[in-house]
Amino acid sequence: MRLVDDVRFDGAFSFLYSPRPGTPAAELPDQVPRDVAQARLERLQAAIDAQYLDASAAMTGSRQRVLVTGRSTRDAQELSARTDNNRVVNFAGDTALVGSYVDVVVTAALPHSLRGELAA
Repeated sequence: MRLVDDVRFDGAFSFLYSPRPGTPAAELPDQVPRDVAQARLERLQAAIDAQYLDASAAMTGSRQRVLVTGRSTRDAQELSARTDNNRVVNFAGDTALVGSYVDVVVTAALPHSLRGELAA
């Protein structure tokens, strides 16, 4: 957890440990109980999610050059794009923008995406 605090990861693919036959770790004594491992995983993921949201919140009000990738998955009336740090930004816009770079102003940070508006 100290490493997570020091590095401030932008995200992580973390999973509960499961022994794999033939691997040295599968044969180690004193395996961590599943409920302890689950609690540790939840603590890790909560810390990383909080750091991600903090970094996203710091982007609020900024102008970002984004690649428009398609329609938003949650609202087909909106577009979805990616920032240069791989955050998803959803905003209102014409589907003719798909595949192009545009500037957006970030208006809000959500847990796993940003809201934005096309820049003037």
